[in-house]
Amino acid sequence: MADSGAATAWHQRALAEITRWPWLQKVNDRATAVVDPVYDRFRSNPVLELMHGGRWLGHSLHPALSDLPIGFWSASVLLDTAGQDVAPGGRRLDPSSTLSAAGLAAAAATAATGWVDWSVSDGEDRRVGLFHGLLNVAGVSLQGASLAARLSGRRPTGRALGAASLGVTVVAAYIGGHLVQGRAVMVNRVATTTGPTRWVRAVAEEDLPAGGVTGVEVEGRHVLLARRDGEVHAIDDVCSHAGALLHRGETDDCTVTCPLHFSVFDLRDGRIVRGPAHHPQPVLPARVRKGWIEVRGSAPAPRSRRPAN
Repeated sequence: MADSGAATAWHQRALAEITRWPWLQKVNDRATAVVDPVYDRFRSNPVLELMHGGRWLGHSLHPALSDLPIGFWSASVLLDTAGQDVAPGGRRLDPSSTLSAAGLAAAAATAATGWVDWSVSDGEDRRVGLFHGLLNVAGVSLQGASLAARLSGRRPTGRALGAASLGVTVVAAYIGGHLVQGRAVMVNRVATTTGPTRWVRAVAEEDLPAGGVTGVEVEGRHVLLARRDGEVHAIDDVCSHAGALLHRGETDDCTVTCPLHFSVFDLRDGRIVRGPAHHPQPVLPARVRKGWIEVRGSAPAPRSRRPAN
């Protein structure tokens, strides 16, 4: 059993060790000092939000784009292996070289969106993301050298460099998968929140004055309450982007700004006003009853009826 546990937990130990490398921390600090001011300067630019994927796409753009260079370079290596790396008619670009070049073009867009997503990461996620990015830079560099070798007629060298590039890129992709599947980076943090399934008292009506905002916990679910224009609104208090509590952020009229990465949501319907969030905030029904503000999550599931005997 111990050997089985070691075999299945090696990746967790390896990635934990990577995040403790002193040189990686130094590079992370220097990159942060350069990147964060640039990102903050253009935070409100819709182009930057589109690079995240944002409200228009509903999920991060970077993982989708990353499939392109991996696919192009895999096909290039496959053609190399099959001996189909010679251009017919004396052309300079053979099929393998064409795929290598297409992958490099796709890698540029992938790297740009990855940089944008990395800019809104924190702590260990940021260090792992940086290592993921550095591996991808190495993969792109090897692929560029491979293409140069192919174009200069050194095909064996080009094939070897292309295979090495794909190998490094696959390792980088594995670490990217760990960020999403193991660290829950860029996933909807409120996708499974449904309760409570009945009306529950959240706060006394007098404790939420006109224009007020407060955060409460109702049967284990964090809920943000706001009173606007005589109506009480309730949305999930946990930011769908990275899990921060929204009631700790700034409010402006009918919007609230996440205190962590500054996504902006409408307090009335949970829609995204500005990213980097990809998913709107779930809305809970709210009402005022007998001096209390009550909320409810999903409607109770219908009870199954047993057939009469």
